[in-house]
Amino acid sequence: MLQEHVENSPKRLGERARKRKSYPRRRPAALVGTVLMHTILITGAIAMLAPFAWMVISSLKRSDQAFAIPPSFIPNPFVWQNYPQALQSLPFGQGFFNSFYITLIVVVSQLFTCSLAGYAFARLRFPLRGLLFILILATIMVPQQITIIPLFLIMRQLGWVNTHLSIIVPFALFNAFGVFLMRQAVLGIPKELEEAAIVDGASPWIIYSRIVLPLLGAPLSALGILSFLANWNNFFVPLIMLNDQNLFTVPMMLNQFVGQFSTSWTLLMAASTVAVIPVLIIYIIGQKYIIQGFATTGLKG
Repeated sequence: MLQEHVENSPKRLGERARKRKSYPRRRPAALVGTVLMHTILITGAIAMLAPFAWMVISSLKRSDQAFAIPPSFIPNPFVWQNYPQALQSLPFGQGFFNSFYITLIVVVSQLFTCSLAGYAFARLRFPLRGLLFILILATIMVPQQITIIPLFLIMRQLGWVNTHLSIIVPFALFNAFGVFLMRQAVLGIPKELEEAAIVDGASPWIIYSRIVLPLLGAPLSALGILSFLANWNNFFVPLIMLNDQNLFTVPMMLNQFVGQFSTSWTLLMAASTVAVIPVLIIYIIGQKYIIQGFATTGLKG
């Protein structure tokens, strides 16, 4: 009873009232701003999801319903046969295999070369280090359409035109954005860890492989996901380098599909939906790693 009396004393009640007053209510202007921001974000999300939703809906329609006016948002009936028919029209199985193994090789190679180069630019001291790094960043500003002719001439000189080497080697060896991302990530690692290893007699390779690399999990995951998306959707370079249909990747197969069945939009939408599924799965699984990777690399400049 005594404790209850002390807690309900005028002094205690006055302190509680002051605490309640210290948390002011949100102003109407701030509330309006929050509502407006969420409205804009929701509208933007709907605008970005609308084409994907329309693609999936169109893939389940009959051909005469694809461009019907007024448009129907629910297929009637659901034409599930569009999917097997689309995949059997062209060798999509070979295209998926080509895209998977090419993308896998390029992603693994970029993770190794970019992390190694990023560690070298962040920690090692060698002549013209700053100039070389600036030149690497400058390549990001050069459009691919400008470098495709020299690249094609080099591939033809090596005899790699119309082979998968022409779309694997140039991308597996170098990625300017990946080098920049890895350098920023290494700069965020405390130097004390490496200094302790140097005192114990560790070489730069041991420091890179056993200390630095295990700490780059989030940035490496982000780079791997972005590299997968870019290489899976790569259309321009294979279009220039490849001629044999058995070597085509998924984007090239879709391009052939448009040329062969230009009026069968429902089949095209079905094939496009299947082609998007791997990219969608990879992004949904790895989106948190992309956020963590960019948050980590922003620690130091």
